[in-house]
Amino acid sequence: MNESAFIEALRLLPTHPAARGLADDCAVLDLGSETLILTHDMLVEGTHYLPEADMADVAWKLVATNLSDLAAKGAEPVGVLIGHMLGRDDERFVTGLAKVLAHYEVPLLGGDTVAGKGTRTHGLTAIGRATCTPVPARDGAQPGDTLWLVGEVGAAMLGFETLRDGTGADQAAYSRPHARVKEGQALAPLAHAMMDVSDGLLLDAFRMAEASEVTLAIDGAQVPVAAPERRLECLTWGDDYALLAALPQGTEPPCQATRIGTVEPRGFAPLFLDREPVLNAAGLGYSH
Repeated sequence: MNESAFIEALRLLPTHPAARGLADDCAVLDLGSETLILTHDMLVEGTHYLPEADMADVAWKLVATNLSDLAAKGAEPVGVLIGHMLGRDDERFVTGLAKVLAHYEVPLLGGDTVAGKGTRTHGLTAIGRATCTPVPARDGAQPGDTLWLVGEVGAAMLGFETLRDGTGADQAAYSRPHARVKEGQALAPLAHAMMDVSDGLLLDAFRMAEASEVTLAIDGAQVPVAAPERRLECLTWGDDYALLAALPQGTEPPCQATRIGTVEPRGFAPLFLDREPVLNAAGLGYSH
């Protein structure tokens, strides 16, 4: 089964309204007067990081990628639970974990440690507290909204190539991405829809359009990219952890953001790039 087929199979299992139909980045669980935001992401050696990567960087990326999901909900991080497979340079992993938790002021709540053979896998559950309600989802974009991007895309692609080729150039965007927690909290009360860009801007925009039953029209020239001469690759590569938000027309973002398009009534295509229709998700980004 591929990723989408597996998720479709999971939707046949009993779930809870907090799961949002398994169609969002996080679960949103109301508990008394609080709304908890929960997410879980994994990193796999050779897929999400190079086998020779500094394990301190792996720890940083594991935490930051999960906090990025919380950021897309405007959540305040409460703590994390970690699943770690023992292996080389575990001391470096602990060093990186300490640094990233201190950077985001997030405590470690617990987790699990295992030993095994073969490819290493690391998981992390991040728990947050909603700072506003309703909590933004992927499915709230409305015709007439404007489409905004917080951050740029393509820098992770260049960072990966730097590490792969050993050129010595800046690789931090790939190995130590930035979770835009404060920006997400600022945008959440205003956004009709919001998600983080982890699998490629075009693919994630396609997903927002499908979930919201609208058409997103993106002006590719307006998207901030790290390598203008490779614009299309920047739009599809992923791992950038920018925020994509649909805001009501006339709303100015309360943080630095770039307007990249508009939300239109659903037409025959979920996505238009530079006025050209995009009819399916194939080739738009990374899919397992």
